[in-house]
Amino acid sequence: MSAPNITMPVDRDPSDMAKLLHLIFLSTFWGMQIWVTFIAGFVMDNNLSRHTFGFIQSRLFPFYFHIGSACAFFNLTIFAMHHPSDLLSEEETFQIFIFFVCVTVAAVNAQWFGQMTSEIMADMHLIEQGCGLGHDIGLSSNQEAYAKLSETDPKYKKLASKLTLYHSLSSLCNLCCILCNGTSLYYLAANMSTL
Repeated sequence: MSAPNITMPVDRDPSDMAKLLHLIFLSTFWGMQIWVTFIAGFVMDNNLSRHTFGFIQSRLFPFYFHIGSACAFFNLTIFAMHHPSDLLSEEETFQIFIFFVCVTVAAVNAQWFGQMTSEIMADMHLIEQGCGLGHDIGLSSNQEAYAKLSETDPKYKKLASKLTLYHSLSSLCNLCCILCNGTSLYYLAANMSTL
């Protein structure tokens, strides 16, 4: 009687197309993150009125968050397809974990924190417009008027408090995704045989 033929899973070498797609999704998300977080935000803050900046963010960020979520999902999928769970090294397991965290955090930001931030900001802008505020350039200008409005209008004060919370959570999610993608880029660079 012969022994049953048991085949072990083999780590499949990804095709050039899979490698290209993985690199495109990772670099697209990374590039968007660096541009939106460290360049566009500061430029808009220093050159646009408070309400114009808020309006642009409310239109731009849903695309940013959803495209980022999709890129993170495709990166996880491509990596997992070419790294069978039975053959994962510790480094590969950590990389899958990083991709999973990035997908989860990006999705939560896209579906909840980012959306809530935009909705709260829109409500605040309506109150500010009623008081003749929101046309000053830069978010940090005319802080006294906004502080006074917060003292005199309980609804505005509550919205401002909620905005601080949701904006902080959204920013934390964004920072987490930047760290995840930075780690993934490092892993990718460390495992390239040649440039």
